[in-house]
Amino acid sequence: MRNASGSLFGLAYGDSLGKPTEFQDYATIVARYGAQGPQELTGEPALVTDDTQMMLAVGEALGAAPQLTPEGYEPVLRKAFLDWAASPDNNRAPGMTCLRACAELADGKRWQDASQIHSKGCGANMRVTPLGLAPGLTEDQRAGAAQLQAGLTHGHPTGLAASELTALTVRWLADGLDPHDLLPALRARCVGQHYREDWLGDLWRRSGASDPQAFIAVGWAETDAALARVETALRRGDVGGDPCLATGEGWIAEEALATALYCYLISPHDPVAVLGRGAASSGDSDSIACLAGAFAGAALGMAAWPEAWSGRIEYADRLRALGDAWD
Repeated sequence: MRNASGSLFGLAYGDSLGKPTEFQDYATIVARYGAQGPQELTGEPALVTDDTQMMLAVGEALGAAPQLTPEGYEPVLRKAFLDWAASPDNNRAPGMTCLRACAELADGKRWQDASQIHSKGCGANMRVTPLGLAPGLTEDQRAGAAQLQAGLTHGHPTGLAASELTALTVRWLADGLDPHDLLPALRARCVGQHYREDWLGDLWRRSGASDPQAFIAVGWAETDAALARVETALRRGDVGGDPCLATGEGWIAEEALATALYCYLISPHDPVAVLGRGAASSGDSDSIACLAGAFAGAALGMAAWPEAWSGRIEYADRLRALGDAWD
C-alpha cells in the first residue's frame, strides 16, 4: 500500500491546499471554493509551506543520524533545522517560535536552553510524522525522538505530548488500526505517562514546575482534553461548517492534532474530502490540512491520492526518496 509515501505526500498535499486559505475566514473560503473546500492542486509546482519543509528536515535528519539516540539524533536534527532557517526557500511565513529557537541554536546554546519553553505552537507537531512512519523503531525511540524534535523549538509540555501522539497516530494507522479505534487508543496513551529524562534532559527546570512529572503531566492533560472535544464533536454528529468551531483553530499543538483528527475521522475513507475539510477552516488551515492528509495517507496508502498530484507537488523528489526508503 506504500503507507509511508501516502502519508508524506498526503501531508504535502494538505499543506498546499491549505496554504491559500490560511488567515481567511470560513465565509470567504466557502465563497471561493464551496463548502467542500479546495480539492485541486494549483501551480506548477503546487507550493507548500514551512510545514512540509520542516517535516522533510525531521525525516532526512532521521535518515542521516548514526543512531536514533538523543546523542545521535540531536546534532543532526539541529543542523537540519539551522540549514532550513538559513535557506532562501525559508520564505513561507515561518513561525516565530521556530525562528527564535533556531537563532539561539545557531549561537551554540544547548537545545534545552534554546527551546522556547512556554510555546506550544503547532510547529512542534506538524513536522513530526516521519518519526511515526520510519520502520523498525522501538516504542521508546519513536516517542522519545518525537518529543525531542518538538523540544528543540517548542518546550511547552503540551507541544511534547501532542507531537508524540501525532507520530503514534500515523504509525498506528499505517499498521492497520481501525480509524474508529483511534481516539480511544490515543486517550489511553495520555494516562500515566512519565517524563522522558533520557531524551529531554533537564528541559523541565526552565518551566517553573515543581518537578519533571508535574511538568509533563500538564501536557498530557491538555492534550487529552482536546481529544475529548473531538469525541464530543463526532458524537454530536453535526459535522458541517467550520471544523475549528468544534475542536479549535489549530494554532497550538493540541488543537492542531485535535482538529486534524476531527477532519479525518468524519470521512476516513474519502481522503480528498479530508484535505478539503481541513483547508476550509478558519484557523491554521495549512497545518490542519497537512496533518489530516498525513493521517489519511498513512491509513490508505499512496493509491488514495490522485495519481497526477505526485508529479506536481513541490519537493516531490525528496518526498519520494523518504517514502521509498520506508515503504
